[in-house]
Amino acid sequence: MRFVERLPRMAIKVLITLAIVNLLIGVILRYVVGAITNYFDWDPVPFTWVEEVGEMSLAWLTLIGAAVGIRSRSHFTLHVLTPILPNPLQRAIDIVNHLLIAGVGVLAAWYAWYLCKLNWMLTTPGLEISLAVLYGSAVVGGILIVVYALSMIVAPPPPPSYDPTAGD
Repeated sequence: MRFVERLPRMAIKVLITLAIVNLLIGVILRYVVGAITNYFDWDPVPFTWVEEVGEMSLAWLTLIGAAVGIRSRSHFTLHVLTPILPNPLQRAIDIVNHLLIAGVGVLAAWYAWYLCKLNWMLTTPGLEISLAVLYGSAVVGGILIVVYALSMIVAPPPPPSYDPTAGD
């Protein structure tokens, strides 16, 4: 079970590494290899795939990362009124908040699933892979958002401690 819990975080690490390496490869192909092929009057090296790999890795990274951010409480929250409310009311607001987040995850996964089915036969120009791979990121991300939002209702982690004097 621990492996399943760590899988999204491991995917984020792999995807951010892929995005960085892909960006570096794109720069080298464009400015170094491109200059060399122009100098020697060779055929240019095609690198249209670099943009597509970057686009797909960032789409997957964003949606998986958004879901992980829900569970780790990394998203921005504004605590103006809730700290002065009684604890049961704070908990009720937290539950409603996470139910709304889960609803957004359901909508994202639902509509992305239809986009996957609609665009299954369309391929990207460079890599020639199905566009469903790109839209699949929203399906997986939406499902993870639902799972993590509901897990925050059932078994929330302890809230992060806030010390207003920590910056002094």
